[in-house]
Amino acid sequence: MTAKVALSATAAATLLPFLAAAPAHADDKDQQPKPPALMSSVGGTRLAQPGTQVQLGPGAPVLPKELSARSWIVADAESGQVLAAHNAHWKLAPASTLKMLFADTLLPKFPKTENHTVLAQDLAGTGVGSSLVGIKEKQTYSVHDLWLGVFLRSGNDAVHVLSAMNNGVEQTVADMQAQADDLQALDTHVVSPDGYDAPGQVSSAYDLTLIARHGMQNPDFREYSSTARAKFPGEQKPGKARETFEIQNTNRLLTGDIGVPAYQGIAGVKNGNTTHAGATFTGVAERNGHVLLVTVMNPSSKEQHAVYKETARLLDWGFAATGKVTPVGELVAPKSVRTTPGTGTDTSDGTAPAPGKNAPTGAAQAAVAQAKSGGAGIALAVAGGVLVLLAAAVFLVNRRWPLAASARRQKPEGAPESDAAKSGAGAEKASDSAGATESSKASASTSAPPATASSEASEASEASASPSAPPAAAAPADGAPANP
Repeated sequence: MTAKVALSATAAATLLPFLAAAPAHADDKDQQPKPPALMSSVGGTRLAQPGTQVQLGPGAPVLPKELSARSWIVADAESGQVLAAHNAHWKLAPASTLKMLFADTLLPKFPKTENHTVLAQDLAGTGVGSSLVGIKEKQTYSVHDLWLGVFLRSGNDAVHVLSAMNNGVEQTVADMQAQADDLQALDTHVVSPDGYDAPGQVSSAYDLTLIARHGMQNPDFREYSSTARAKFPGEQKPGKARETFEIQNTNRLLTGDIGVPAYQGIAGVKNGNTTHAGATFTGVAERNGHVLLVTVMNPSSKEQHAVYKETARLLDWGFAATGKVTPVGELVAPKSVRTTPGTGTDTSDGTAPAPGKNAPTGAAQAAVAQAKSGGAGIALAVAGGVLVLLAAAVFLVNRRWPLAASARRQKPEGAPESDAAKSGAGAEKASDSAGATESSKASASTSAPPATASSEASEASEASASPSAPPAAAAPADGAPANP
């Protein structure tokens, strides 16, 4: 009896770190966990409060009622204003959206043209059932290839190879944590570089949005996150030319799929899905000169592809509500950015435009026009506008907000178009909701995860969209065995 009690206590202790981040799989709100009564106030005191935060003005559309996510946020990418949020600082398992932080941290470290021959130890520690792009040991890949594997196929094997190039997983986790701290993504605790479920690994909708906003200022980050399809090198066989196979981005708002139209103006960023995180997604889109960021975490709706559909609803609402709502918070600037108080002059790297030069250049205006002329699946370019980061009353930093002008993105054959794309306009449609709702006011019952606490839920349907992938790449695309 004593042994059984001890075993039960050990099992409970092992599973305990997952319980707080365990996903909800039912529409019944009574079965959903409650957010903390008080959360971080980074970005504003209203963001520390549980429930939906929104302040509608005259003519503003109400929020969509078909929202079931535990946490979400809608922010203006340029001004940093948070237009609306729901439990924005709730610490939840991030799944592969954490790869945005991985990329934001490591992309500047290695030139695209650098080649690396994969050793067996490079792939050690890749989680069981992980999403894989199909990397083989003793094969040589360019850094460019590896980043395509990370962004398009959510390949944990590519993450581990890049981590090995960065002196190992432990060093990479430390670097990612330091980057998160600098970005003031203080809800984020990194345990695995790929987002694979691990005890204590959490982030928040607010943090993921901060991370995406910072990452999208890197042209390589923009290019990879907006690439729909690419060729990936296969195995090099003696005496034969190296074959390639096609990989497709698992972001369904970018590529479109059955039941999920490609979203008009979408330009990234990253999706995820694991057993304990549920489905997660951060997206950026442009419409009529406005750029919005939306993050959605763990919808409980039984609606198929709920994370994408709820993101699309929030983007539609955000574009329709721009200029008609009072912001409820802001996306703060990195700690490393230093300015002269009251001048708005960025002294961090000397790349910021001079104060007062806020008007888009002719090239920027042309880029925006090009983006507006394209339908779903056409590369988006937003080089104009000024990215304004606010941290304190005397803190102002001006930065460009470009989206990938050079992204090689094409709509896959057969991918459905969104209604907005079919109409040729990015029509701003008000929500049909009868009022702004708090979609996750839930009670305290939390469902326990399965006994395989380290396993992840499958993104196999996203991964299988790449028909030419070899068997090694046919694993679930966000890293997890079959507990979707």
